[in-house]
Amino acid sequence: MSAATDAIAEWLAQTDSDPGSVYRAWARDGIALLPLGRRFDAVRVPCERIHAAVGSDDPRTVATVLRSWLDGPVIRDLRNSMGPYYVLIEPDAIWEGAEECLRLETYLGVPRPGVLSLHAHWVVIPARPGYLCDPEHLAALLATAEPLEVES
Repeated sequence: MSAATDAIAEWLAQTDSDPGSVYRAWARDGIALLPLGRRFDAVRVPCERIHAAVGSDDPRTVATVLRSWLDGPVIRDLRNSMGPYYVLIEPDAIWEGAEECLRLETYLGVPRPGVLSLHAHWVVIPARPGYLCDPEHLAALLATAEPLEVES
């Protein structure tokens, strides 16, 4: 791994009160559960919404478009073919979209940067420690897709 990837991994591991446990989970499972609300929150976006906004479900196309639009880190849940995307944003950032924003008291499965995992993967890896997505850019991207149907 590169020094930049190591720095990002360290920043992520420091999210937990026991960074060593994060490294052990990454070594054992390829993924670690990190607490949200400390260094970042996550907006959970159904894959259908991302694919509709991007105009494709091709992983390379999705990655290219998300990197361009969001300019920040995105994780994809790979446990099934309909796994959602998690867009990482600043803690307590304003999110007014219909998609759920996960905050304090929630844990997110985060793969180690630079290492392949069967459970989740980085669609867009953080450019550097602390570099997150702007929720307004996510809202603009999702505005190009069909509206999310919210149950009443």
